[in-house]
Amino acid sequence: MTEYGRGQGSEPWHPQDPAYGDGGWEGQQAQAAHQSAYGGQPQHYPQPQQPGYGDWGQGGQQAAYDGSQQYDQQAAQYQQQYNQQQYDQQHYADQQSQQQYQQGGWDGTGTHAHVPYAADPGDPYGQQAAAYGAEQPDLYGTPEAYPPPEPPSRRRAEPEPKVDWDPGPDEGEHAFFAGGDDDDDEGTDDGTDEPDGRGGRGDKRGKGGATGKKRRNGCACLVVALVFGGGLAGVSYFGYQYYQNRFGAAPDYAGDGTDETVTVEIPKGAGGYDIGIRLKEAGVVKSVDAFVSAQQQNSQGTSIQAGAYILRKEMSAASAVKMMLDPKSQANLIVKPGERNAAVYKDIDTKLGLSAGATKKAAKEQYKNLGMPKWATGGSDVKDPLEGFLFPGTYPAAKGMKPEAVLKQMVEQANEVYTRYDLVNKAKSLDLENPLQLVTVSSLVQAEGKTHDDFRKMAEVIYNRLKPTNTETNQKLQFDSTFNYLKGESKIHISESEINSNKDPYNTYTNRGLPPGPIGNPGEDALKAALNPTDDGWLYFVATDGQNNTEFAKTYEEFQKLKERFNASSGN
Repeated sequence: MTEYGRGQGSEPWHPQDPAYGDGGWEGQQAQAAHQSAYGGQPQHYPQPQQPGYGDWGQGGQQAAYDGSQQYDQQAAQYQQQYNQQQYDQQHYADQQSQQQYQQGGWDGTGTHAHVPYAADPGDPYGQQAAAYGAEQPDLYGTPEAYPPPEPPSRRRAEPEPKVDWDPGPDEGEHAFFAGGDDDDDEGTDDGTDEPDGRGGRGDKRGKGGATGKKRRNGCACLVVALVFGGGLAGVSYFGYQYYQNRFGAAPDYAGDGTDETVTVEIPKGAGGYDIGIRLKEAGVVKSVDAFVSAQQQNSQGTSIQAGAYILRKEMSAASAVKMMLDPKSQANLIVKPGERNAAVYKDIDTKLGLSAGATKKAAKEQYKNLGMPKWATGGSDVKDPLEGFLFPGTYPAAKGMKPEAVLKQMVEQANEVYTRYDLVNKAKSLDLENPLQLVTVSSLVQAEGKTHDDFRKMAEVIYNRLKPTNTETNQKLQFDSTFNYLKGESKIHISESEINSNKDPYNTYTNRGLPPGPIGNPGEDALKAALNPTDDGWLYFVATDGQNNTEFAKTYEEFQKLKERFNASSGN
């Protein structure tokens, strides 16, 4: 077993072992083993390893370690002790626990092991007779020796290192709260220049410690009060802000606003939140949430349309919603289906406060920069390249805006619609030369048709008259609307002599096929009819009442009857 009786250890060191004699064993153990106090059994207490300890024997006597003879004798003694220990260990192995000290050791309870030895109670380390009867001094009896091993139950923790300073009664107090005055850095209170050490601090506590401590405690309390007060104020502020943001009313102006007006443009598809952002940026409302709330509370609030609005600054959200619903505040321009460009130009001049003809001039100069599709370029006979591309709808047009900016919005809308209906491929399927002709057909349908039901029939009339097999009209459309367009008029009654004498390319009475370009701006209804005409064989039509009632015929005889009805209604 090991020297503490916890289990079987390794063999004892042999003198020929290279490590023999190191770490405190060098020159040691010249004496024989101790005589056992427990029945005379030989017992070995190896000397603890300690640097510099191996040069002296126990009891202050230098070990006689002279030559190889002593070396061999000591080796023989160690061998005998080892053989005796092996015997003892084998004999008592089943009677002792794992933590019992085998050679007169401990039984794990803090008392001497219950072994059948006559232990000497006056000598806990039990000087024993040597195995060979020789007297042996107690290896643990000298002042230089290490104390014997303690049993686990009696071992004590190492004492804390002694601190070489005296913190005084304020021990543990943080330096910040301890405070201090100028004297702390200059000397003691007795007027000497000696810096405070342990004695200086003790003197200060003796003379003026009470006052200094009160001053320091007061400062600490003040700091704590300020910290807690500031924290409470911060929590209150952010708590209030959180409540206002979550439950409180949104910031809002009061009243109908100032005398200063501003124009706000609302894009197509904008919802209440997007509108609120634009109004807030323009200085009309104070917050987006206030506008959204006011819009929801107004029964007509969701009917606000895209366009330009002339509003006042710093209005209440409710007043802003009400004003936007008033047509008088709307700075918008409406392009009606079938309306010609000439009429649109005049409206833009009026909305923007421009002189007459300003928008028409800008259109002529800037049309290539407005985003027209490549296929929209007509021939030299086209009267207005933008005709058919100012798509019907509502557009912002307020003072301060440039006419080309307004026109560009209309062209962009036409592009979006024409692309969506894939006019390039549809034109081919309808035997038309290009998409521009499809727009032209749509403009004719819009101009000649009076109702939604007329549009598809009117589209079939156009396609049937354009066919090479048409022998009724010889591929001539013969539409009054094309003649009125070139004249800039809108007459119903046109004399045959006037029509037949005019050879303009837009005169479909004297020219075959379609006019060079559109004669107006068709709406989406007319466009869809041109893409999907009827297939009933319609070739003629007459507005029998001169206004809204259009009737269709398949033969020339039927057409003559319709014409007579028209003449009768008009008094001719």
